[in-house]
Amino acid sequence: MPATIPAQSNPGLFRSETGFWLLLSCLPKFGVRRQQAITEHFGDFHGLLTRNAATLKAIGLAAETIEALEAWRRQDRHHPVVAAAVAIYRDCLRTGTVILTMADADYPDPLRHIQDPPLVLYLRGDRTLLGREQIGIVGSRNATRAGLEHARSFAAALGRKGLLVTSGLALGVDGAAHSGALDAGFATVAVIGNGVDRPYPYRHRTLSARIAAEGVIVSEYPPGTSAKAGHFPRRNRIISGLSRGILVVEAGLKSGSLITARLALEQGREVFAIPGSVHNPLARGCHELIRQGAKLVETVDDICDELGTWWSAQGPGEGPDMATEKQPENAIMTGLDAREIAVLEALGYDPQSTDDLCSVTGLPADQLMQSLLLLELQGLVDAAPGGFQRIA
Repeated sequence: MPATIPAQSNPGLFRSETGFWLLLSCLPKFGVRRQQAITEHFGDFHGLLTRNAATLKAIGLAAETIEALEAWRRQDRHHPVVAAAVAIYRDCLRTGTVILTMADADYPDPLRHIQDPPLVLYLRGDRTLLGREQIGIVGSRNATRAGLEHARSFAAALGRKGLLVTSGLALGVDGAAHSGALDAGFATVAVIGNGVDRPYPYRHRTLSARIAAEGVIVSEYPPGTSAKAGHFPRRNRIISGLSRGILVVEAGLKSGSLITARLALEQGREVFAIPGSVHNPLARGCHELIRQGAKLVETVDDICDELGTWWSAQGPGEGPDMATEKQPENAIMTGLDAREIAVLEALGYDPQSTDDLCSVTGLPADQLMQSLLLLELQGLVDAAPGGFQRIA
């Protein structure tokens, strides 16, 4: 199907399937329960335009909904709901935004079967990617350096296994997951809580443009829609709905990522979590998920084993990756001098103070700090509340 909707070749909006679904998406008081009542009575939504007002009222539609439907039948462009649908269509043409409705054959089938599927999706990028097997990666907006590295490396490794990484384009883990997939040469799906023509957050404008060029950006909100706090919990159901499973990298106990994980469970998806230090507050959400039955993940093979093995053959040119295999200890130590090795061996995966490290290693403070800086530059150590910790 075409990636855009040429104005000159599309039938009149009031006679088109696209126009009808845009109307449905704009109808007032037309939530999931009323939508289900319509399909139970008529088999599909098209009965809305062929039944009289009394019949529609009898099955529970609100007066505002019926009035909007009748205005559409009259092609009354002055009615506010009809005007809104027409304006969305024009904005999509103007911005090159793809309209994907539930009537389209390439509407993602896993999403079609969740409790509250979006009637319309707005896309920027390659719509065919939505038909690929996907896994969501989510986590804290204020992730640690280790969390960001986990997101990047797991995204790259999952891409090599044939899975498309889906996330929410937020700061922190989401952005790292998208970047990790793209940098490894794989497409990625970004599900956002605003119009696809409005990059958000602004710091991710370059990443957003890259995803549109090499992957696809998805939203249930039409072009021109600004980001609002209430949009993001709703967009989470789309991330989980598109995915076979959700990997939570880092999350506090009140993180929005736990909402995504809960939605994934309700939708029958798998939930995976990476454990962390007991001293890291951003590991507590992951630990809680594991206590509740989420799969504990150390390598990408833990995910593949749970989901199945159809993509288990690795692509050409795959090299070692922290997400796919643990590096031998002697390989990590290669290239380090005796002082750095001593500091690395003294460090654990929980934060240790510089005073403790000086005591264990016998190094003066200035030499210890030099070694810690060198190890940090090599991605082996990270600063943390209370001191330093090992991350590789």
